Amino acid sequence: MSIYTIKNLAKVILGAGLSLSYQISLAQTTDTIPTTQLGEVMVTAQKESENLQKVPFSVSALDTRKVEEMNLWQTKELRGYIPNFYSSNPGDNRNVMSIRGITTTSYEPAVATYVDGVNQFGLDTYFFLLNDVERIEMLRGPQGTLYGRNAMGGVLNIITKQSKEDSEGFVRVDVGNYGMLRLATGYNFSLFKDKFQVGFSILKDKTDGFYTNLYDNSDFDKQENLMLNSTFKYLFAKNWEAILITKFNEGRNNGPFSLAPDPASALENPFEVNQNATTQMVDDSENLSLVIKNTGPKINFSSQTAIQKNYRYYKTPIDGDFSPIDGVSIVNNYGEDWNTVTVWTQELRLASATTGQRLNWQVGFFGFTSDAPTRQGVYFGDDAELVGSPISNFTTINTNVATGYGFAFFGQATYSLTEKLKLTAGLRSDYEKKELTVSQELDFGQGDPLVTVPDTTGNVSYNAISPKLALAYELSNTNDLYASYSRGFRPGGLTQIGSDPSNPPLFVYDPEFSNNFEIGSKNYFFNRKMRVNVSAFISTISDVQVPGLILPDAIVVTQNAGNLTSTGVEWEINTIPMRNLSIDWSFGYTHATFDDLTLPTDGGETDFSGNRQIFTPDMTSMVAAQWTPQFFNTKEFSWIVRGEWLYFGEQFFNLENTISQDAYQIANAKFGVISDTLELTLWAKNIFDKTYIDYAYAFGPSHLGNPATFGLTAMIKFD
Repeated sequence: MSIYTIKNLAKVILGAGLSLSYQISLAQTTDTIPTTQLGEVMVTAQKESENLQKVPFSVSALDTRKVEEMNLWQTKELRGYIPNFYSSNPGDNRNVMSIRGITTTSYEPAVATYVDGVNQFGLDTYFFLLNDVERIEMLRGPQGTLYGRNAMGGVLNIITKQSKEDSEGFVRVDVGNYGMLRLATGYNFSLFKDKFQVGFSILKDKTDGFYTNLYDNSDFDKQENLMLNSTFKYLFAKNWEAILITKFNEGRNNGPFSLAPDPASALENPFEVNQNATTQMVDDSENLSLVIKNTGPKINFSSQTAIQKNYRYYKTPIDGDFSPIDGVSIVNNYGEDWNTVTVWTQELRLASATTGQRLNWQVGFFGFTSDAPTRQGVYFGDDAELVGSPISNFTTINTNVATGYGFAFFGQATYSLTEKLKLTAGLRSDYEKKELTVSQELDFGQGDPLVTVPDTTGNVSYNAISPKLALAYELSNTNDLYASYSRGFRPGGLTQIGSDPSNPPLFVYDPEFSNNFEIGSKNYFFNRKMRVNVSAFISTISDVQVPGLILPDAIVVTQNAGNLTSTGVEWEINTIPMRNLSIDWSFGYTHATFDDLTLPTDGGETDFSGNRQIFTPDMTSMVAAQWTPQFFNTKEFSWIVRGEWLYFGEQFFNLENTISQDAYQIANAKFGVISDTLELTLWAKNIFDKTYIDYAYAFGPSHLGNPATFGLTAMIKFD
């Protein structure tokens, strides 16, 4: 059966509202509700399964139960729950992520995202929806040694549920205001005496959006996504297994840039835009990976080969001036040969088979190739004079064909110096080469376009060394101390061509490097009724990649323009003070300022040293209390009463620090009945309907965070 047949079948199933008829038995899952003690949390932050409390750097972990309790549906919703983490986007679902003041400022992320072991290579190949999640790990601080490029701020590691020997499945429906509807289902089963295991999940996600377009009084930002995941595991020999993982997302977004012209307009007239050129953004992504593993008596082997593709375009021209005038619109529907990003990756890894020995080690190789041909037109309409163009009704067509490849060798080992003292050391060497061919044409709608810039090619290559060193000391079985140093990098590159002749293309910018020093303590107290993890850090970032936006193309031009220091503290406290009551508190403080920063201004260049980093709240905090008493004296069911308070400190959206959002607070709640196999709950997010800016461009256009939303969740798990 072809994948297209599967996709069409999924549409029929979900379009019918999951109106399936079958016999089920309720599953006896292990996702039990906590009662008296906090259990161990196992993570794969260092690419081997280990106890969270023994990892010598800051890691946050959310398991299936936590993801369900928090109603986490998109990756950007992790902000606030994770200390010193922030994420947002202007409406197109390409998230800008920041950890500890290390921020995504270009198409190369500063925080690496891995989904089932595959590096989501850039903002265009990114899966933002969460469904059928086994675990989410947030590694804070540079992770260049094991994760390589783009892990200079940290790593978001998402692990979805894989095929298993035991059959299990679920059906979930979430319904809310603003036309919000999520229909999800998944099932895992095995065949041929457990030699062949299959798992799949389907998610249909839609909303009518929050914004109204005053131009025609219509709903502006309707969205709909269909995401399909499947896993096929084959045990083809003793201690050998092959795993094929496929992921597809079909996105349709009617308001990819839900932006008011400036922050004041956004706050005074919330969720209103006035744009004449409306369209639908097509956003189709696919991700296929093949994993081969061998578990040996002394050495484990693993190989992961993956391909990622994303095809993103606007069906008709989209508004480029965010106003009702016919000034500027963006065109990029030039066929599937353009605006399709393709990335191949390969990782090979050898590791010691037995953990807990005096020496544990791993070595590996990583390689990639990338291909990103883009073509984008900037159309100047009847009102072009109002946006500074002396002529009207023509299109500037910019073509950028980017290719690249790279490879890396890495290794890491942990050695027990004594029974209580462990030393971890690692090193990685990366090499990358990029090539960019640019050209430009003017199209007046008649005859052949006029070539203004012929094909011109530039290339750049560079190396990066990413060391790591950590000491961990076990005070007792439940108390650990650590100190660590780590390094990460974000690749350099070449600037694209745009319609502004004052910004020439093929300008080389260097890689950006981060160095992080961290001390921390991880503890259980009161017979494992309380877990307290605390850390303090200082990070230095050199050759900071500073974004500059070419208008009206909305192309980001990057240059190295400064150095930054970020210091802070963070903690995560989880406690069960009494039976069926849990309280969680996460807190982060970041002071990230530029040691030196020089930016071009109208008068030449201006020194902005001392300014704050962008997309970095100076404080994040989350307090959650959850009570799960028995439901009318039944053993199987419990009430759930949950409240959450999230706090975000002041943050800035431009390097000049003139566009900002003051500190604000958000409250969420959840109430209903749950068990290991059933859930029926009412929920509300942003209960007090706080209006706040969660994303803004440096030149002013601003996007608001979601208003008050509420709804109902129904879920059943079965085997």
